[in-house]
Amino acid sequence: MTQSLVCPETVSRVSSVLNRNTRQFGKKHLFDQDEETCWNSDQGPSQWVMLKFPQRVRLSLLQIQFQGGFSSRRGHLEGSKEGDALCKIVDFYPEDNNALQISSLVDQLKVAFEELTDLFGRVVIYHLRVLGEKA
Repeated sequence: MTQSLVCPETVSRVSSVLNRNTRQFGKKHLFDQDEETCWNSDQGPSQWVMLKFPQRVRLSLLQIQFQGGFSSRRGHLEGSKEGDALCKIVDFYPEDNNALQISSLVDQLKVAFEELTDLFGRVVIYHLRVLGEKA
């Protein structure tokens, strides 16, 4: 059964936070389902979100909602299992609906954003949903 794979035991990390203001722009806002909050990265050529799940999962859908003008033209997913090093799973090219269908068995996931649309290399994400099933 497909369900949200992000739970309280999921450890998340991000590449940066705008002005280190985690209260207003921190990673917790990726998963709070609040339309008024967001994760806002600081400047840089590449930004990423990493999730470490408490158990192995099979991904079926990744949804990302960017703010217009602060998105990515290209990105890739990396995954690992059983403590192995991260390796590339797939490249993706976000569109306005920002939905990507994938299927993979991992216990750690990194979503990397490249070719950022903001001139300063910032990314703003209102929602990040990782759906699938526990393995």
